[in-house]
Amino acid sequence: MKNLEERGHLLTEQVNANSENLDQLSSIELVDLFNREDAQTLSAIAGAREELARAIDIAAESLRQGGRLFYVGAGTSGRLGVLDAAECPPTFCTPPELVQGIIAGGAGALVRSSEDLEDRPEDGAESIAHRHINNLDVVVGITAGGTTPFVAGALQAARQRGAKTVFIACVPVEQVNFEADVDIRLLVGPEVVAGSTRLKAGTVTKMALNIISTGVMVKLGKVYGNRMVDVAVTNQKLRDRAVRMLQDLTDLSRDEAGFLLEKSGKSVKLALMMHWTNLEKEECDRILGEFQGNLRSAVASISQQSAVSSQQSVVSSQ
Repeated sequence: MKNLEERGHLLTEQVNANSENLDQLSSIELVDLFNREDAQTLSAIAGAREELARAIDIAAESLRQGGRLFYVGAGTSGRLGVLDAAECPPTFCTPPELVQGIIAGGAGALVRSSEDLEDRPEDGAESIAHRHINNLDVVVGITAGGTTPFVAGALQAARQRGAKTVFIACVPVEQVNFEADVDIRLLVGPEVVAGSTRLKAGTVTKMALNIISTGVMVKLGKVYGNRMVDVAVTNQKLRDRAVRMLQDLTDLSRDEAGFLLEKSGKSVKLALMMHWTNLEKEECDRILGEFQGNLRSAVASISQQSAVSSQQSVVSSQ
């Protein structure tokens, strides 16, 4: 990646012909214009579907082996990475260190401008060294225009340490080329406000990160069907959701589901396994651990054992 002083040729910096009279539009015309332009985010995601799938597979495999997932960015890109990482523990009950966001300028950059810090590739490299990133980890570099030195420094340092790398940008390869294990290009075209990549580029980036992190968590067994059975039950809303999940997936009444949830230590996954297998919490916890938390596989193993035992009993009685 080059540190380009002249960036006018980049797709993210070009002027959008559809919004040249932006300051003359009525409020409803503004809304309609944004709506038309934002439709491009869907086609951009579709155009990167294979690369997104590879990112999911690589990250899921690394996390199964004990690795971690990191998002690295500056400005809007960095904030989006931090946001996606921060949403994983409450949504999927993951430890905070499993998915982490790294933003140029640190935590302070989340609430105040520090975009000048994105020009230091050595800071990106230092952020990788500080977190002891290794060959089990995956580092996702996010840079709308593809030229952020902080991100380049971080990805290059990550590769040197043997980590898998994913590059996400909103410019075509012929404008900015970068070596990574997965190269995701989200081409949404020029912004409604020229160069303001918190708009379409930001929206499509959030969509891509949603897909990657959720896809990884699905692969890791954090959902059953489409239910977030690893949800952290930390408030009344989430307790209600947990109880309703138990009701929907079992024949229990609301009171019975609530009692089971408490008995399981407020773990929907454990509660379901306890109900379906008639085993105690500690035994269910042990078996789930053997199957890396995958509820479907853990329950299937008990069913298979029961089937084998029944068959052996039949043979013995003959």
